[in-house]
Amino acid sequence: MNRIDQRFTDLKTRGRTALIPYVTAGHPSPEASVDILHAAVEAGADLLELGMPFSDVMADGPVIQNACARALDQGMNLDRVLEMVRRFRERDAETPLILMGYTNPIERRGITRFADEASEAGVDGLLIVDCPADEAAELRGELDARGLHQIFLIAPTTTERRLDRTAELAGGFVYYVSIKGVTGAASLDVDSLGPMVERVRAHAELPVCVGFGIREPEQAAAVARVADGVVIGSALVDRLDRCESVAQAVAVVKEYLAPVRQAMDNNGPIQDKAANAS
Repeated sequence: MNRIDQRFTDLKTRGRTALIPYVTAGHPSPEASVDILHAAVEAGADLLELGMPFSDVMADGPVIQNACARALDQGMNLDRVLEMVRRFRERDAETPLILMGYTNPIERRGITRFADEASEAGVDGLLIVDCPADEAAELRGELDARGLHQIFLIAPTTTERRLDRTAELAGGFVYYVSIKGVTGAASLDVDSLGPMVERVRAHAELPVCVGFGIREPEQAAAVARVADGVVIGSALVDRLDRCESVAQAVAVVKEYLAPVRQAMDNNGPIQDKAANAS
């Protein structure tokens, strides 16, 4: 079983909502990334998103744009991202790891070659921002053949027809983008979230995870009351941007994520969410 599926099965049994932090590979330094991933798990992360630095991050706001530029300036590339995954797997064979990025670097490398290397390194899923479900046939086929999931984004503006199609092709979980705009651009309106998550649930049998605009533990707790997972990216990346050493970065990850985890754990059991929100 794919590690993502196994993890959500375990989380449901335990009545726990997934905490899914995003970090950019190579930010704030290539030396820090693997330690940051382990620190996130120690602080309570259930799944991990590792961003593949790219020069044209159209779905991301200034914080992640800056992180990608800083990582690229330090020589980050796809080879080094995959090597980070291999090094992470040397100490952690259980935590699901998702690569998040854009199509261009994968196509340049070759989709089949990339899928082989990602699988070998220990990747469990791909979230390719500019690869919607209708255009994902080749990549999704290569991932499916290796037991990897392709995760798709659902936006507040997604039509019913496209939502059906996306839910049909998605694997692992459905990522609901909680705001209109790029990452980190606005704060989440938690009051409007419940009905939107239920709208996605009506189309998808997979877990529904929410990201974009979640910064504070209280927001994460509110999202955890209605969703199966909470994705936090820009708020964490912004804190990491000010770190000057690996030790400082590890400390920042733990200091930021531990209260988020604690706030989420104060919510009700995951199996009651759909009923509570209806």
